[in-house]
Amino acid sequence: MFGALQHLSFTRPDIAFLVNKVAHFMQAPTNEHWSVVKRILHYLKSTIQHGLFLSRHSSVLLTAYTDADCARSIDDRKFTSSYCVFLGTNLISWSSKKQCTVTRFSTEVEYRGVANAAEEVVWLQSLLHELGLSQSPPIVLCDNLGVTYLSINPFRRSHFKHVEIDTHFVQDNVANGVIDVR
Repeated sequence: MFGALQHLSFTRPDIAFLVNKVAHFMQAPTNEHWSVVKRILHYLKSTIQHGLFLSRHSSVLLTAYTDADCARSIDDRKFTSSYCVFLGTNLISWSSKKQCTVTRFSTEVEYRGVANAAEEVVWLQSLLHELGLSQSPPIVLCDNLGVTYLSINPFRRSHFKHVEIDTHFVQDNVANGVIDVR
């Protein structure tokens, strides 16, 4: 039953978070965990008519929205970064990922999320180019002013190697006009 929920979460992003949380306990599930699985199934049954609507009359502008939470997981204080990418008004890609590092700085957390989204939109942009669809540079939107400034300021560098790589990746793509971070 749980494997089916994992598979279904690829097409139903509204259950992805819950399925991920329950997955942590599937080696030794308790009655409480099975109760959560049953609630997910009940939710799916009551929302069977819900889904993603794809419009064929949409523009080809790629727009990514990013966000991250800082140490909300009380189990390990790691952060989760997420993004969703729209092609015009159509949601075409999304990700929510718990990062493998712990950090104390919210700008670093947000910047890692922007770097992940930038990687996705650069790939999608190259795919659209191969399909013969030209477009303006994708827009990556985040809710952290420090990240926006850092993406265009080549003189501000991080002291952490893994973030510095992300910094160079995003700054190079912004400088070359491949993406626009706002």
